[in-house]
Amino acid sequence: MYTALVLIEIIISVLLIIVILLQNSKGGGLAASLGGSNIGTVFGVRRTADFLSKATTYLAGSFIILALAINLFFLPGKGKTAESVIQSGQQSTVPAPQLPPQQQPAQ
Repeated sequence: MYTALVLIEIIISVLLIIVILLQNSKGGGLAASLGGSNIGTVFGVRRTADFLSKATTYLAGSFIILALAINLFFLPGKGKTAESVIQSGQQSTVPAPQLPPQQQPAQ
């Protein structure tokens, strides 16, 4: 289940990247170089902008909700309760640092 949800998350993220890059910016953006400048002829300029902005909103919302659901319910290893080193209370034996022997300056 975890793998399927992560794959869906990756597909949504790729679609979100594509939809954002297809939107017209003030400078034309990537949409003009990829042939996205003609996308307005299919729906009309106004409808295309509305479609892309709504698609961005829905994809971003589903991305966030799915990411939260994966992290809260499906994260692997969540059922394991391992103690940390601090909680176990074991003393670590680290030797004290030693200074190198001092040499007398030559006179």
